[in-house]
Amino acid sequence: MSTSQKKAICLYFQVHQPFRLRRYRFFEMGHEHYYYDDFMNESILRKIASNCYLPTNRLLLDLIRKHKGKFRITFSLTGIVIDQFRLYAPEVLASFRELAETGCVEFLAETNSHSLASLMKRDRFEHQVRIHREKMLEYIGYAPTSIRNTELIYSDEIGSWMAEMGYKATVTEGAKHILGWKSPNFMYCNAINPRLKVLLRNYTLSDDIAFRFSNKGWSSYPLTADKYASWVKGLASSSDIVNIFMDYETFGEHQKKETGIFDFLKHMPDAIIKKTPFSFMTVSEAADNYQPVSLLHVPSPISWADEERDLTAWMGNELQTAAVTKLYNLADRVIACSSDSLLRDWVYLQSSDHFYYMSTKFFSDGAVHAYFNPYENPYQAFMNYMNVLSDFEIRLNAICPVDIHNAEVNRLSESIGNKDLLIRELQEKLVKLEKKTGASRRKSTASKKRADTVAAARKTASAKQSSEKVTVKKTASTKSAVRKKSGTR
Repeated sequence: MSTSQKKAICLYFQVHQPFRLRRYRFFEMGHEHYYYDDFMNESILRKIASNCYLPTNRLLLDLIRKHKGKFRITFSLTGIVIDQFRLYAPEVLASFRELAETGCVEFLAETNSHSLASLMKRDRFEHQVRIHREKMLEYIGYAPTSIRNTELIYSDEIGSWMAEMGYKATVTEGAKHILGWKSPNFMYCNAINPRLKVLLRNYTLSDDIAFRFSNKGWSSYPLTADKYASWVKGLASSSDIVNIFMDYETFGEHQKKETGIFDFLKHMPDAIIKKTPFSFMTVSEAADNYQPVSLLHVPSPISWADEERDLTAWMGNELQTAAVTKLYNLADRVIACSSDSLLRDWVYLQSSDHFYYMSTKFFSDGAVHAYFNPYENPYQAFMNYMNVLSDFEIRLNAICPVDIHNAEVNRLSESIGNKDLLIRELQEKLVKLEKKTGASRRKSTASKKRADTVAAARKTASAKQSSEKVTVKKTASTKSAVRKKSGTR
């Protein structure tokens, strides 16, 4: 079958839970440094594991085996949810690893903290992706070849970073204000680096399952697998690929078991395979099989959150902006320190959920923002987070200087101090050597003087002796001459 004849459907599920914070009071700052509500975090994770992760993973594994490779899906697991699985539900982690071993499931790379790092600095984003990749290799046994960003946040610039990191494809929202007249049901590519292919979420078909499935006031209620397959089939003449992206917690948690969501999921693959020209593919498989129809221009970041499909879910009011700004102003100092506890808290405090809880969108998206939200209102969320962040900063100040400039000044001052000490030590040694050398010189001079005196004395004595010998010789000569004269006479 040629590429032009192929039709693909791509199922992608996001798996994430944050470490929720305990109620942290102002008066605890500087004294109590543990920030997490362990009871709440464990309770929520085990509840979702029981309602969603474990039963849905079992069902997907059965469907993969039943369809013998024809049913293929894609996941993304955040680094934070992997940490929670390890702490509270290792059996869930084992079930994801079992899915990976089938060869029919792809896992995407992403930020380790489920953070907004991509909106701050490139190196921070890339650092988190590398950490997440290492976790995927260690705990899932999978090396990602495609990537997604937190909450499908995407822009031309972010996409170019992904391409330069070596990833072949990414997923994001098929936002109307970006597409205009174009359809999300085709392959696109990054506008800066076309090597990165971009799959766009069909939000209508995705939200039919994620949000409208149990809504009895919906005109298409109840939604059955056959009805859904007929909608997908209706797109065949005007589509190459249909991307169905949603939170994994849709199954059994957001949409309870009693709504029939598991029966829908059980029969949906069979209905798609038998009644439509579409085949299931993972994100990377779709990237391998389809060429982009166009560049996708996204000058400002988009996301899959809320009606606006932008960043206002996390940075849409002054509370959120203040919290995000204060957090990332600490980044350089945190990275420079070597405290394991600070670095752990840094990872967990970056989770975008903390800022999502501060959203003041009470009307259009209020119900979505209420999912597993531990706060009564966004102002409480802001105050609690800022108390925690203030204590975190106090701890950071105790270990690292206030800023990098002062750190460098302190480092140089310490170096200068050490050198001054060394100079003083050398000067003291020099003084001692000079004193020792002076004494030796004085002793040598005295010895020389004594030697000169002895030599002079010896010379005087020798001269005196020579003079005496000459006098004796002269006297003897005189006497001899007198004798000779007397004899002659």
